[in-house]
Amino acid sequence: MKNVDDLIASAAELADRGLSKGEIADELNVSRETASWLVERSGAATEPEPRAEPDGPDDIHVDWNAIGSGGKRLTYIGRALADLLMETNGEADVTVGIEKAGVPLATSVSRELETTLGAYSPAKHQWDEGDLEDLGGGFSRNFSPVEGRKCFIVDDTVTSGTTLRETIDAIRSEGGEPLACVVIVDKQGVEEIDGVPVHSLINVVRVGEQ
Repeated sequence: MKNVDDLIASAAELADRGLSKGEIADELNVSRETASWLVERSGAATEPEPRAEPDGPDDIHVDWNAIGSGGKRLTYIGRALADLLMETNGEADVTVGIEKAGVPLATSVSRELETTLGAYSPAKHQWDEGDLEDLGGGFSRNFSPVEGRKCFIVDDTVTSGTTLRETIDAIRSEGGEPLACVVIVDKQGVEEIDGVPVHSLINVVRVGEQ
């Protein structure tokens, strides 16, 4: 995807498949606000003379399909993420991947660090409209539990930090201890969330903002 029109078309396709706006945000690696804007724009695109609209939300789209579509490349990235975690965070018992994109990354990290593998589905996957705080996420029973265990958290991008914070809170609520988070791309320059360090391979910095 190279431009906004491509993103609008992708958002429309995902919406037609029945994905919630939260899932669309996850699939396109954009914020929930951006996902809403893209879906609304896709509907307006069929109007003969759409009214002038303000610029879209201030966001950055991250397309890491070149990594995700290749098993070897994904493994290499997982090794790099594991290396970041090993530097200063001690040893974990469980590597928790945030669904969907974080799970394959966490699988590679888990193998590299010789931990068990956990999976967390965030509340945003259920979000369409209304208050996200009224929804809840959960850990998959098909993967390792986090109770009483030290955990690393793996995701693909940081957009606002909300999903990482939710996962940290969920691990603590289950009686686990989140040691650190790691992502491929950080769009906010987050160094820690609720006392838990956040590491990234790539930091995006906007230059010249007012």
